[in-house]
Amino acid sequence: MNDALKNKILLAHGGGGRLTNNLITSRILPKFGNEILAELQDSASIELDSASVCFTTDSYTVKPLFFNGGDIGKLAVCGTINDLAVAGAKPVALSLSLIIEEGFGLDVLDKILASAAKAASEAGVCIVTGDTKVVETGAADGIFINTSGLGTKLPGTNLSFAQIEPGDKIIINGTIGDHGMTIMSQREGIKFESLLKSDCASVAPLTCKILENPDGFKFMRDPTRGGLSATLNEITAATGHSMKLIENNIPVNPSVQAAADMLGFDLLNIANEGKVVIVTAPDTADKVLDLCKTHPLGTDAAIIGQIVASEDMPIVEVITKVGGSRIVQMPYGREFPRIC
Repeated sequence: MNDALKNKILLAHGGGGRLTNNLITSRILPKFGNEILAELQDSASIELDSASVCFTTDSYTVKPLFFNGGDIGKLAVCGTINDLAVAGAKPVALSLSLIIEEGFGLDVLDKILASAAKAASEAGVCIVTGDTKVVETGAADGIFINTSGLGTKLPGTNLSFAQIEPGDKIIINGTIGDHGMTIMSQREGIKFESLLKSDCASVAPLTCKILENPDGFKFMRDPTRGGLSATLNEITAATGHSMKLIENNIPVNPSVQAAADMLGFDLLNIANEGKVVIVTAPDTADKVLDLCKTHPLGTDAAIIGQIVASEDMPIVEVITKVGGSRIVQMPYGREFPRIC
């Protein structure tokens, strides 16, 4: 790295890979360190006097603001709902805060707000508070949105890295890379024979359904920035266990794969916005898979691998379609910026 950039924030620090993790662990955690924050979950689990709740926050800067399958308003609502859902919570309420650039069109703002309201209503969640700021022209690239979410912990759920052990199965509820490749194709004006569509959606209806009987569930996470590879490497680093994936089992939309091949991207590194990675005990994996397949968001669900004991440093290994193997590393920084 150029010496002049060593003490500067880079776009890659927001990409969900190694640089993001380094920034969090070396700069942020030491300043605010506490047991809840140190768990580095998508949502913080907090025990109140009369209830167990989950709390999360996220910010959205996607470019373009509108894309096939969604927009920044829908994305902000669904993304925060999903962080609550994968923590084993039923989403209840959201905040929505806007940073708007001077000169932004009111008609565009109306479309974004209507989309956010529709997404919240469909998920049965209320937007109960928020904030609005306006900044100078050129300071916000149109509009940025921050959302925070509150949810109630579902009874009997105990999802954490500590629950994961060798033999556990890894499930994903559908095809990977749809969101990131859709954003990339629209940003660059690339036309494909089959129109790509983001998977932007709330996974809470699916997670709440499968957690009605939480026995055997170990962990869930939505593979957003950094894609499936970042999520799986986070799990191996936190647990000390390795993973073995079967490439043929990982669901992929052929049009998305063709786009990734043409543009030179590894789909394992590409963001998703309506997917959930589930780690479950081996004796409950088939039941979970069947539950996923009965839901519209899980029709392409698959068992893609399992947790294995580590002999040395934990790794994510994938058995390729031709029978070889390769190590899936944590992405360094960003495949491309501003996807969420």
